[in-house]
Amino acid sequence: MLVVACVKQVPDTTQVKIDPVTGTLVREGVPFIMNPFDAQALEESLKLKDKYGLRVAVISMGPPNTEVTLRKTLSVGVDEAILLSDRAFGGADTLATSMVLAEAIRRLSQREEVAAVICGKQTIDGDTAQVGPGIATRLKYSQLTLVDQIQNVNLKTKKVRVRRKLEGRHEIVEAPMPALITVVREINQPRYPTVPMRLISEEREVTLWNNKVMQLAEEDIGLKGSATQVRKIFSPQRAQGQVLGDGCNRPEEAAHLLIDTLVGKDIISL
Repeated sequence: MLVVACVKQVPDTTQVKIDPVTGTLVREGVPFIMNPFDAQALEESLKLKDKYGLRVAVISMGPPNTEVTLRKTLSVGVDEAILLSDRAFGGADTLATSMVLAEAIRRLSQREEVAAVICGKQTIDGDTAQVGPGIATRLKYSQLTLVDQIQNVNLKTKKVRVRRKLEGRHEIVEAPMPALITVVREINQPRYPTVPMRLISEEREVTLWNNKVMQLAEEDIGLKGSATQVRKIFSPQRAQGQVLGDGCNRPEEAAHLLIDTLVGKDIISL
């Protein structure tokens, strides 16, 4: 049986610059990393491989340079890495992205039974947390989100039990497989590759699936298949602060100045 991990290559957010004229990301010279939440998804997939003997396949949709990230997954023990790359996939929102990823998983399931698909709970560039649930909906898989512990996988009864991290509490859920699981960072600590595995990964194949392979209708993918579009990206603008009075030596006077200022700006009324 197969575990599929979905990973995304994202810009290192500490290095991102924005073109002040076009309002778009400056990609030249910007380093890319594996989405941190997806690193936890990858590690959890490998832990299932270690414990239950499952095979691990990793899929990623992105430009050709995403192969670098996929080779890193091969260096930690992934059995198969598949790059979904085609100009037709470009500009996709979460709706169109989940379409391509779900079809790739469906193709994998035709040759080997899928036990689970594991994703990070969200990406650091989009922060929507929509792609995982979108895949589950399209494939009609059980959907288990915000998981911080996979407690048991029963391959005979084909059920998985997980712990979900909710606000102020945890929830234990059991669901039939195949299941789509999105994980939080607390679930594990990703492993590091050994030097021999890094060298071996450079020789291994990263399989390319473009739209000639996927054969998806172009109106359902990329920009054409996207219900939403990002028109502009910009840094938050904050007005310069204002110091009112001497709060240390004359607090009452400063308080009156603050009230008068807030009234004058119609923020409060007396």
